[in-house]
Amino acid sequence: MPVRLIESLATTEALDEVFADVSVLEAMLAFEVALARAEAQAGVVPAEAAIAIAAAAKVEAFDIAELARQTLRGGTPGIPLSKALTERVKASEPAAAGFVHWGATSQDVADTALVLLLKKSKGILETDLARLETALLKLSEAHARTVMLGRTLSQPAPPVTFGLKAAGWLGAVRRSREDLEQSFSAALIVQFGGASGTLASLGDRGVEVARALAAELTLDLPEAPWHTQRDRLARLVCACGVLCGSLGKMARDVTLLMQGEVAEVAEPGGKGRGGSSTMPHKRNPVGCTVTLAAAQRVPGLISTFLGAMWQEQERGVGGWQSEWPVVAHVIQSTGLALASMAEVAEGLTVDATRMRANIDATRGLIFAERAMMLLGANIGRDRAHQLLEEATRRSIAEGKRLAETLISMPEVTNHLDAGTIKGLEVPEAYLGSAETFRRNLTEDCTGKEKD
Repeated sequence: MPVRLIESLATTEALDEVFADVSVLEAMLAFEVALARAEAQAGVVPAEAAIAIAAAAKVEAFDIAELARQTLRGGTPGIPLSKALTERVKASEPAAAGFVHWGATSQDVADTALVLLLKKSKGILETDLARLETALLKLSEAHARTVMLGRTLSQPAPPVTFGLKAAGWLGAVRRSREDLEQSFSAALIVQFGGASGTLASLGDRGVEVARALAAELTLDLPEAPWHTQRDRLARLVCACGVLCGSLGKMARDVTLLMQGEVAEVAEPGGKGRGGSSTMPHKRNPVGCTVTLAAAQRVPGLISTFLGAMWQEQERGVGGWQSEWPVVAHVIQSTGLALASMAEVAEGLTVDATRMRANIDATRGLIFAERAMMLLGANIGRDRAHQLLEEATRRSIAEGKRLAETLISMPEVTNHLDAGTIKGLEVPEAYLGSAETFRRNLTEDCTGKEKD
C-alpha cells in the first residue's frame, strides 16, 4: 500500500506499513490471542476458549473504519475491539465469548500493541543504521588524506580532511545507535496490569499469566505494570530525537558543501531525483532536504510526549491517548531520515580537486594561525597576532598571497626565513592530529587497534 500523499515526505513505505491500520489491528488482536493462550496455560480460562478466540481474531473479519469511529466514542481502541472480538467468538463458540479480554484493561491492549509495532520498527531502523555506518566508514577511509577547508562560523579556517568530517558524522551515528539499542531494549516490554495495575481479577495467577503472555508475544516482562510510568517510551523517543539531530547536522553539512559556489560534494542523482520543475540545471539535495525536515519536526513531537508524561494516579486522562500518533510520527521521521542519509552517504560524490581549489582560493590566509604560532615562539603571541592581522589586511587589499606579504615584512623575515614562510601554505603539513582523531572515531567500526 503506498504512503498517503500528505505523508510522502514524512515516512518510508516500510514504516508506513508498520503503523498502517491493518498492522495496528494485527497487533491488538495478537495481544488478545496471546492473553487467552497464556490464561489457558495457567488454567484461568478453558483451553477451548483460547482456541476459539484465536480462530475469531482474523484481521479481515473486522471493520477497521467502524473500529476507528467507536474508538473516538470510547476514548480507547480496546473497548470497541474487545466488543467486536466477543461478537465474533460468540457467533461460533458462545461459551468461549465470555473469556475474551479476561482480566485485562483497554490500556493493556493499546500499550502492548504499540510495543509490538515498535518491535517491528526496530529491525527497519537497524538495517538503515547499518547501511549508513558502513557507507560513512568507507567515505572516511577513502578520504583520510583528502584535505579541505575547515569552516568555522561559516568562514574559511585551517584545513581538515574530509575523512575526519565523515568520521565525525559516523561517531555521532554510532553513539546514537548504542542509545537506541538500549532504549528499545527497555521499551519492548509487555503491558498487563488489569483495572488498576494489580491484576487482582486473576487472584494469585496474575504474575503467572503475565509471564506466559510476555513469552507468547516474545516480549520482556517488566517488574510491574507501567500504566502511568512512561519513562521507557520517553527515553526511546528522545533517543530518536538525538539521532535525528545528528542526521540533520550531517544533512546540513552536505547541503552547504553542495552549494554551487562550494561544489565539494554532491548527492547521488538519477531520474526523478533532485531535479527542478522549472530549472533544468538543478541537482537539489533531496535526501538532505527530507532529513532536515524530519530533524525539524521531531523535537516538537518529543516535547508533546514529554509534556504528557505526568499522567495522574493509576491511569491518566488524555496522556497516553496522545501517544500513539506521536510515537508513530517520531519513529517514521527517524526512519525516513536514516534511510535518506544512508542513500546520500552510499552515493555521495566527493570532489577532492575542488576541495584543494577552494583552499588555494584563500591565497594562504587560512594559514595565518600557523604563521602566528611560528612567529610567536620568537616574539610572543600578542605581537605575532598583531603582525598577522596586519599581513592579512594587506594581502586582502593588495590581492596577494599571505606568504608574499609576510616575506615583504622585515619584522617577520628577521625570525622566519623565506623557505619556512613559503612552506606555510602546504595544507597536509598543518593537519595536527586529524588522522589520529579520525581513527579514534572509526576504530570501533573496523575493529582495528590504535597504534
